[in-house]
Amino acid sequence: MTPRTTPRLDMIGLVVSDMAASLAFYRRLGIDVPAGAESEPHVEASLPGGLRIGWDTEEVVRSFDPSWVRPADGGRVGLAFLCGSPAEVDAVYSELTGAGHTGHLAPWDAFWGQRYAVVLDPDGCEVSLFAPAQPAA
Repeated sequence: MTPRTTPRLDMIGLVVSDMAASLAFYRRLGIDVPAGAESEPHVEASLPGGLRIGWDTEEVVRSFDPSWVRPADGGRVGLAFLCGSPAEVDAVYSELTGAGHTGHLAPWDAFWGQRYAVVLDPDGCEVSLFAPAQPAA
């Protein structure tokens, strides 16, 4: 019998209704999505540290799970992006909302010591933007 290894988180998967819109959103956040991937039913990109992010169209998911239905709200998965400064949180939020994406929580100074904001991706998933409110001492 082969010894069991500890499972390791390797990929975050998102199910999307519009691949091109989703990839454009995450490219704005700095994810290096392969060029020309907009028409593909499954796309993956490597993140710093070796973790991957993947996108599957709803049709792909239904191909192996015919009972899958789109969640009523997109709030089942939340991703958080560390920004370089409080000003960058504000700038990225402004860029995304200026491009037509829905702002959920405008930038604010959170009681836990971060500049914090939330934007919704094209499928309604919450994407947090944050940075330490004060530079590290």
